[in-house]
Amino acid sequence: MARPGSSGSVDVLGECVADIFEDRDRSDSDGLALRALAGGGPANTAVTLARLGTPTRFLGRFSHDAFGTLFRARLSASGVDLTASVTTAEPSTLAVADLDATGQAAYTFYADGAADWQWTDSELAATRNNDAVCLHTGSLALIRRPGGSRIEEHLAQVREHVTVSIDPNVRPLLVPPSTYRERLAHWCAVTDILRLSEDDCAVLAPGTRLDEACDTWHAAGARLVVITLGGNGALASLDGVRVNVTAPPVTVVDTVGAGDSFTAGLLHRLAALGHLGGRLDTLTLDEVTDACSFAVQVAALTCSVPGANPPWADEMALGAGVGRSPARRAG
Repeated sequence: MARPGSSGSVDVLGECVADIFEDRDRSDSDGLALRALAGGGPANTAVTLARLGTPTRFLGRFSHDAFGTLFRARLSASGVDLTASVTTAEPSTLAVADLDATGQAAYTFYADGAADWQWTDSELAATRNNDAVCLHTGSLALIRRPGGSRIEEHLAQVREHVTVSIDPNVRPLLVPPSTYRERLAHWCAVTDILRLSEDDCAVLAPGTRLDEACDTWHAAGARLVVITLGGNGALASLDGVRVNVTAPPVTVVDTVGAGDSFTAGLLHRLAALGHLGGRLDTLTLDEVTDACSFAVQVAALTCSVPGANPPWADEMALGAGVGRSPARRAG
């Protein structure tokens, strides 16, 4: 069993999604040229963790199709351990992205019957890892049935041995907001870390101030609540004591994968500080500030290049003010 402060792995459970973008340079009146990039919130988080240097296992269900091959290649090239993942005949999940003038992405999903939502109890049991200090999950895999309810049960079983982290990553066009609200208190009861975006909060707690929402989720069981605020940084609340962290200046190309990269930066730093593996009992607000400050730098660097292309450890060492190569995806 992993102990708090041990140097075990971070396991990430969830979906891979093919992010489909228009290639405007090749599109014309005769046809729309598209480019597919490997994405999906949990997969992006796993890629970022591994690139930062955290031992990372991805627990996913990969299709036999061409997109499944793309997902495996991207994760493997970033150093993610895929030995606990499943290969299956169901199709991959697709998300067609529409970027606005500021680089913000809106998605149309093609997800019915996809591989990501079909977890069985026996598949989840086979992913158990005695060396893990943290299990991170969330996004669509945690809310879509039939797999979502099985993942919830799995979290309740493994949390005795690992820190649990959840990012709801709300998709109101694909899942009714009421469904998220119905499940959120249960998620708080099994998680130690709840990471949300400001947009998530607007859906999950409409009309509620962020500090009030944090207190509600603390009361339901989550010790650390972190709300990302885009270019305004992040708000972190540890058992009701709060701190705001500012984001570094960056020229935004797009925001695809920024929240996922933030989550990975947060978990990477908490692991380095020795706080994963238990209930965050010794975590201080100063350490939360340190971890969030690192996480906003990771997110800023992700925003500085196209797509969900998070930074590597050596790029983090150079700092957020230094340009990155968009072409670098493997190393």
